[in-house]
Amino acid sequence: MAKAKTPGGPKPVTRGFRPGKGPSVPAAQTTVTVDAAAPAKKKTSITQFASQVRAEARKIVWPSRKETWITSVMVFIMVLIATGFFWIVDTGLGFISTQLLAIGQ
Repeated sequence: MAKAKTPGGPKPVTRGFRPGKGPSVPAAQTTVTVDAAAPAKKKTSITQFASQVRAEARKIVWPSRKETWITSVMVFIMVLIATGFFWIVDTGLGFISTQLLAIGQ
C-alpha cells in the first residue's frame, strides 16, 4: 500500500521549548550544552566514618520503660479489636453464604 504524499514535501522535525507555541527550531539546528562534571566527593576514612556513626548514635532518643509498656499494651488491644472484627465479619459472611447455597437445594 502506497503512502499518501503531502503537498510541499515532508515537514522538518522540530524539537525544543515552545512556550506559548512560539517558533520552534528544526532538529538540525539545535545545540546541546553539556554541564561540567561535578567534582568527585572526598572519600571518608574508616576512623572518620566510625566517629560519625557514634555521633549519630548519641542523638538517638530511646523510649523509656513506661513508654514501651504503654505502646505494647496498645498494640495488644488493637490486635484484640482486629481479631474480634474479623471474627464477626467471617461469621457473618459464612452465615450469608450458607443461606445462599441452601436456596439452591
